Amino acid sequence: MPTISDRRRRFGALHERGCFVIPNPWDVGTTRYLQHLGFQAVATTSAGVAFSAGLSDTAVTRDAMLAHIRTVVDATDLPVNADFEAGYAETPDAVAANVRLCVETGVAGLSIEDASGHHANALYDVDTAAARVAAARRAIDESGAEVVLTGRAECALFGETDVRVAIGRLRAYAEAGADCLYAPGFDKREDVAALVEAVAPKPVNVLMTAPDGLTVADLTALGVRRVSVGSALARVAWGAFIRAARQIAGEGRFTLLVDAVPYMEIDRFFRDDRKRRGS
Repeated sequence: MPTISDRRRRFGALHERGCFVIPNPWDVGTTRYLQHLGFQAVATTSAGVAFSAGLSDTAVTRDAMLAHIRTVVDATDLPVNADFEAGYAETPDAVAANVRLCVETGVAGLSIEDASGHHANALYDVDTAAARVAAARRAIDESGAEVVLTGRAECALFGETDVRVAIGRLRAYAEAGADCLYAPGFDKREDVAALVEAVAPKPVNVLMTAPDGLTVADLTALGVRRVSVGSALARVAWGAFIRAARQIAGEGRFTLLVDAVPYMEIDRFFRDDRKRRGS
């Protein structure tokens, strides 16, 4: 297997040119299968792991999330980007301390959100949010690890859909030391183009969850470097499960089980995958 340093260098290089998709597994099995499909990197999903534990998003504790991130890192040869939410802390110093712990899991990248978790003020003010990103930057630099830091502007997820607001926040996070910029909720062509232009030459991550949205080719043409799907793959799995389970419970019929992956196909995949890994 490549070393953690190898994976980190590879992840940094992916952000220098072109466009790559970074899908979001939520356990060891989905991580292994995404590597099998040829993706160049993967990212954790805070919502995906929360749902699998019977929790709402953001209800997973810091230590539980760190353990999950390490499990994903250990499950793959690929670089792993950690969805580290808002750093599991309020103050910049506390964010820095937690970022150090995240770096120790072996991640190649991590993101810090500007969502505060407070109902009254859903987002940190720009100066505070930038100070938190700067603290994460210092923690990474002091560790000596080549870890890509992504600054996230969550404004669209809380009702602020003016792309100019997101641009102002992302520029502040770029100045604070973020290597990559990310504003989930902006996936229209004109908004994506505005985001890419505003923070250039820094790379932009775009979240794509709409089935009729832009393609990877479209996003590449717009200058996007990284495309993620957040909790969408986990929710696709939940959707199939819920529909089939509701049919069984409510109608006593089993017709939706026709969409199940054949047992032998998935069992053979994991058996062969273990052999390839020598385990």
